[in-house]
Amino acid sequence: MKKNKTNWLVTGLLLLGSLFILLPLYLTINIALKTPAEMGEPLLSLPKEWRFQNFLNAIELTNFFNALSNSFTVTAAVVVLTVLSNSLVSYAIARNMHKRFFKALFYYFVSAMFVPFPIIMLPLVRQTAIWNMDNVFGLICLYIVFQLSFNVFIYVGYIKSIPVELEEAAIMDGASAWGTFWKVIFPLLAPMNATVAILTALYAWNDFLLPLVILTNPADATLPLTQYIFQSEFSTNYNLAFASYLLAMLPLVIVYLIAQRWIISNVTRGAVK
Repeated sequence: MKKNKTNWLVTGLLLLGSLFILLPLYLTINIALKTPAEMGEPLLSLPKEWRFQNFLNAIELTNFFNALSNSFTVTAAVVVLTVLSNSLVSYAIARNMHKRFFKALFYYFVSAMFVPFPIIMLPLVRQTAIWNMDNVFGLICLYIVFQLSFNVFIYVGYIKSIPVELEEAAIMDGASAWGTFWKVIFPLLAPMNATVAILTALYAWNDFLLPLVILTNPADATLPLTQYIFQSEFSTNYNLAFASYLLAMLPLVIVYLIAQRWIISNVTRGAVK
């Protein structure tokens, strides 16, 4: 029986890539658990006293749970509404691409991906203020709209691969257009829905610029915005700052690890036969 040879080049690159990821993570955890007096010691040295109090202090100073609630509310609402609305819009476009209006609409959405955010930032801030949307509700609406271009692009390509005969069979059984989408098409979009949900969650949770320019009430601040405010006020206290960064990063890491397994499972069993 032939033995598999180890590809040392690939193995070395993987180890090097892991080092680039694990070393900053180790330094972040290490600094977050040190006291200010230990910051003068070698950076890689372990803390002599594991100061978990840094995390409690960071929670209190940043009003962590309020920011966590805001981020969770925004992210959950954006993910659910994005998947439902964008998949529906994409389905309408994909099944009517032979019509001039829908083809123009598709290219209109795709072209929006090439518009840089700084160009529309100032008019957007002005418009949201006039419409009283400089709050969490306005932020959710903007995230859904901004994700529409890319999601339509990937949804349409996937929906085109689904046989039209499945919809025709559902219509012959008496299903309406709405029923056909929700009972036939939407379940088949599970792999793409999972992909869109993960990318949208990462974007909405980690985004800093849009909440910075849109939100006017400090009580509406999301976690990235809170970290920025905290850093500007306590820029010399690296121990509390790094503890705060870890707290902000932890929820999404947990969600991402769970969602990663989910999307792989959906890809393997969601293919159209």
